[in-house]
Amino acid sequence: MRALHRQLKDAILSGRIAPGLRLPSTRALAEALGASRNAVVAVYGLLLGDGYIEAAAGSGHHVARLPAARRPVAPRGEPAWLNPAYRGLAGTPDRDAPPVPRWDFRVGVPDKSELAFDAWRRLSARSLRTLARRAVGYGPAQGQPALRTAIARHVSFTRAVACSGEDVLVSAGAQQAFSLLAQVLVTPGRTVVAVEHPGYPPARMAFEAAGARIVPVPVDEEGLVVERLPAEARVILTTPAHQFPLGMVMSAARRRALLAFAQRHGAVIVEDDYDGEFRFDGRALDALQTLDRAASVFFVGTFSKSLFPALRLGYVVAPAWARLPLVAAKERMDWHCNLLSQETLAAFIAEGHLARHVRRMGDRYARRRALLLERLNGELAPWLRPLPGSAGLHLAAQLADRHDAGAVAAQARAAGLGIACVADYGRGVPNALLLGYGAIDESEIGDALDRLAQLLKAQRSG
Repeated sequence: MRALHRQLKDAILSGRIAPGLRLPSTRALAEALGASRNAVVAVYGLLLGDGYIEAAAGSGHHVARLPAARRPVAPRGEPAWLNPAYRGLAGTPDRDAPPVPRWDFRVGVPDKSELAFDAWRRLSARSLRTLARRAVGYGPAQGQPALRTAIARHVSFTRAVACSGEDVLVSAGAQQAFSLLAQVLVTPGRTVVAVEHPGYPPARMAFEAAGARIVPVPVDEEGLVVERLPAEARVILTTPAHQFPLGMVMSAARRRALLAFAQRHGAVIVEDDYDGEFRFDGRALDALQTLDRAASVFFVGTFSKSLFPALRLGYVVAPAWARLPLVAAKERMDWHCNLLSQETLAAFIAEGHLARHVRRMGDRYARRRALLLERLNGELAPWLRPLPGSAGLHLAAQLADRHDAGAVAAQARAAGLGIACVADYGRGVPNALLLGYGAIDESEIGDALDRLAQLLKAQRSG
């Protein structure tokens, strides 16, 4: 009886049982718990006496609406021992996804309107039937063999990455891949991790949370400035196919220099190929992993841009020496990714749907990008200059000095334009806007840029 009283009281105080909720009858609760009805009646009586529940003739017992003074109070402030990477976030409420802007220039958002969802549903149903016919327990931490093989073939064809299914670890998106790599590669307080500046904050934060010493390294028109890498760097995060967020492609000479640095200093490279499948200016340069002869490159990919973000599947192509440590880290983190999603994606790739979708969307994104560049080099030229880049789902445009990118982006968002700026990703960075063309419809680009031009003209005249 005491245990039941304590559990119900704690559930009411913590809010797990909401105010106003009708409780089971004493008979029903006694039968469900295998207890005597007299014991349950006694517990309800204690809760009534303490004011935690209320009773009304004909309507049973309900959880009382407790005054604020009786509710548990959360501790104020953060404890001193909180991981520094997460300080300042305690008590921050969960936020709903922001509304989709009228003109959607958001970075990293793909167009899923042409995705073969009928094929996906068919393959998902088939995978579910297959799983139902066999004893389904936990899957391999490294990922389903069929998916690892499909990924290896896909990246071998699209990015010339030489690998087999044995080299692939399946992750819950690229972000988990970074977290797994950080667990394996970082010794807290000692390992120096070099990151591009500006760069992709979630990747940096994964290594920061693991206790790495983060060193920002600048980029120029050829990509990461290798000469500025600290000699003590043991992990280097880079986006060579399409630098995030500025958009330049790392030159061939810079790639060779980066690999030579890693070999000379015993460092490893984490190559984030987040949207490198989409290229609009001739043949893509070889991935760092393709050029690597020293087993020093981890190639990280995701299906968030090529398919859709909610899929939450990514992968790491890892050197042989790191495979088992990564699998162990994955096993300890969440054991494995969703089996049904893995089997469905494996079949989706094997039947050629992913390759066809990437080709189709590559053509569509190329048209949108061309429209943006035409306007940026035309009537928007007095205010904006596109920065070099030939890949991915967004481009950066340098603003004239008399305009502040942060202020322009804020005004644009207020006017329904989903525009970001490079300053969102670091300090001392180019005064530039970011224009994603993954989600905006081709027919809306003209009106959207007309609206942007109006804002820029008004800011100048003001």
